[in-house]
Amino acid sequence: MKRKLVLLLAVLFSLTAGRIWATDPAGSISRFSDGFEDRRINRTIPLIGTEAPSFTAQSTEGVINFPEDFGDRWKIIFSHPKDFTPVCSSELLELAHEQESFDELGAELLVVSTDILDQHFRWKSALEKIPFKGREPVEINFPMVDDNTYRVSNLYGMIHPAVNIGENIRGVFIIDPENKIRAINYYPNEVGRNIDELKRTLAALKKTYHDRNIATPANWQPGDDVMVPVVGAEELENIGEPGSPLYRLSWFMTYRKALEEQATN
Repeated sequence: MKRKLVLLLAVLFSLTAGRIWATDPAGSISRFSDGFEDRRINRTIPLIGTEAPSFTAQSTEGVINFPEDFGDRWKIIFSHPKDFTPVCSSELLELAHEQESFDELGAELLVVSTDILDQHFRWKSALEKIPFKGREPVEINFPMVDDNTYRVSNLYGMIHPAVNIGENIRGVFIIDPENKIRAINYYPNEVGRNIDELKRTLAALKKTYHDRNIATPANWQPGDDVMVPVVGAEELENIGEPGSPLYRLSWFMTYRKALEEQATN
């Protein structure tokens, strides 16, 4: 028995001898000097209000240094487990159709998929030939990032050890001009993302970005009245009076009229 134990220890030592640990800057993957890789899963999803994890990666638009390459614009990361999957393909076609709308909202799109770069180019080429929903085929001008090593997926907490490695790589992260995460959405593989809702969320985040005493109620759309969480004493006295931009549905639900809101912006 002791002899077998000694032999086992000798084999284990021979496998690891000469290897030096090197920790990935993200802290999620550790490597030996000979290239052996030990995936240490990052089980933490970056929280709303925290700094968006940075990374450098190859993409269909060249090398991406995130978030530096995108300046002070809003940034949206869409992640995908594989290329050529039907649901993800429909989402990319919708994103391509809405590229101009996102640009008008001041947002840059970034698609991350765990296939290799050559596969991304093939997927992109195939998508640009499809007349989706009867529309003319459209070019995809946003970068598609190669995350074949799952580095970005680890940084953003999308790899969960309890399930298949590709099941959770269906996230959306909306990041503000200060590179803080402002919204997070996750979707299962079988349910497509609603691009209109993501645009609405972005518009609402932009509305509240410069004035933290504004909030948007349920189903808010651009042009609707907004809510005011904190009301000053003078404003409180004039609520409901002629000329007041504020009105109340209850003591805990105060609104500001959209026309007044537009006049102050």
